[in-house]
Amino acid sequence: MGNPESTARVAVLDEELCKPRKCGLECIIYCPVNKTGGKCIVQREKDAKAVISEDLCTGCGICVKKCPFEAIVIVNLPKELGEHKIHQYGINSFRLYHLPTPKKGSVVGLLGRNGMGKSTIVNILSGNIKPNFGNYDSNIEWDYVIEKFHGSELKSHFESIANGNFRVSIKPQLVSKIPKVFKGTADEILKKFDENKTADEISEKLGLKNSLNKNLNELSGGELQRLAVTVAAIKDAEYYFFDEPSSYNDIYQRLAVAKVIQNLAAKGKTVMVIEHDLTLLDYLSDYIHILYGESGAYGIVSSLQSTKAGINNFLDGFIPSENIRFREKRFRFDTFNPIDDFILNNTITQYSELEKNFNAFHLRISHGKIRKGEVLGVIGANALGKTTFMKMIAGVEHTDKGSIETNAKISYKPQYITQEYDSDVKSLLYTAYQNIIEGSIVEEQIIIPLGVKKLYEKNIKNLSGGELQKVAIAISLMRDVDIYALDEPSAFLDIEERIALAKFIQRFVRAQAKSAIIIDHDMQLIDIVSDSLIIFNGKPGLEGIASKPMSKIEGMNLFLRDLSITYRRDETTGRPRVNKNESQLDKLQKNSGEYYYIKR
Repeated sequence: MGNPESTARVAVLDEELCKPRKCGLECIIYCPVNKTGGKCIVQREKDAKAVISEDLCTGCGICVKKCPFEAIVIVNLPKELGEHKIHQYGINSFRLYHLPTPKKGSVVGLLGRNGMGKSTIVNILSGNIKPNFGNYDSNIEWDYVIEKFHGSELKSHFESIANGNFRVSIKPQLVSKIPKVFKGTADEILKKFDENKTADEISEKLGLKNSLNKNLNELSGGELQRLAVTVAAIKDAEYYFFDEPSSYNDIYQRLAVAKVIQNLAAKGKTVMVIEHDLTLLDYLSDYIHILYGESGAYGIVSSLQSTKAGINNFLDGFIPSENIRFREKRFRFDTFNPIDDFILNNTITQYSELEKNFNAFHLRISHGKIRKGEVLGVIGANALGKTTFMKMIAGVEHTDKGSIETNAKISYKPQYITQEYDSDVKSLLYTAYQNIIEGSIVEEQIIIPLGVKKLYEKNIKNLSGGELQKVAIAISLMRDVDIYALDEPSAFLDIEERIALAKFIQRFVRAQAKSAIIIDHDMQLIDIVSDSLIIFNGKPGLEGIASKPMSKIEGMNLFLRDLSITYRRDETTGRPRVNKNESQLDKLQKNSGEYYYIKR
């Protein structure tokens, strides 16, 4: 990366993957500096794990290649970037460069892969972590922090934090932990935090009225998510953070959440959002900061950009204003659907009109069929029976009325994934599929493309939500079946992973002449992966009505009409964008009945 004198070394060790008792300490043995008598890599006394000297490291990369567990990352960064180091957790650990710019009266979106420092940013800007500027062994004073940001918009921000005059409201990422921290009903937690006296209004907008008398441990994931958004929004604060507010919510609920967040900015508040649903982020953000770097090693925050430019630059992998290419691969979106080239005429599963009754819920499904080579997308609001339909096709759930004719073998990935297995990822994969060996077809075609091989040595219990999701998808696709049924495969994945997954599933299904059923609420993923659609309507929790399979164009048009939103394609990337309500193009498309991209 240019002249060695102009670059600095960054050496990061994944402590969970570093297993000195399982390896021969190849990093120490083969290090050229160590061979000449130096001590570039040594063992830590307390646990014998490796410690790498960034000053002595030559950046040769031998230790990276020799480590059998892929625990080491060595990269070269421009030396001048070191002047902008904001925080580092310790030796050979993650470090963050630059910070986002808060904008009063605006929604600022943070866009980047997992492991780029988004949570670190939230903690620093909220005052939960004091930035150490790389001096992780020092006790940093607020006066020093304020002086470091002299001349920038962040100076007054940190002055307010230091003076105790700054109120922050945070919607956390892991809403599933809320019932472990708070006891009681949803209504009780709202009354406790209703500083703005807006709890009734916001809970109504977010469809929580029927959930208020439930105990927190009785709420669904979507109810918990919307409750967390409500709690964050009803607090009296200057600065609001929303960390992945779309998770568990359907598209209707996501749009409602977006309007609540936008309303805070309209009241003059400073709002920052971390979100992996690209369509939603585009819809609700006024500005974008791109986060790039090496996952788990370092993260760099770009300058502030308009929403359109920021998202397009992210997809392009290049930031023109900074002359930085952070990814070689560019993401582009097909503007046509070559369905007839891949879907074969032979039907592998067909079903009559189906019905299923529960205590207070009735599900009715129109007749349909699944063809070889087809990816069938399933969309609709929560609690309408989408998962029940998938379970019925997979044979996990029985029908009360109607029949399913199939000889197809089906692999089902459930919506909710447990972490009860107490061993590493490689052992779990061997349990699911006995023939995984280095260089096998399964490893080359599934494990490596999904990014699961690097997780081999990690314990299932220690995986992040995104890592666990990828392992579950891999296990489903490894099975020799005719239909892959994947329930919400985008959950916990970042934007790059979602786009890559959608394209991978489509290629994999077509190459193997298989079929797939995909349930998801990320409209961009559904748009990329689907050949045809089933639309669910009805009354959530009471009645679900599923359409017959229809073309993607017909299905998206019907669904978007129900949402009262229209899509256009970005002229640069081809990605779907939601038109502003009542804009000229929005009115034109609604009048023409073309909600899903206007024909030109």
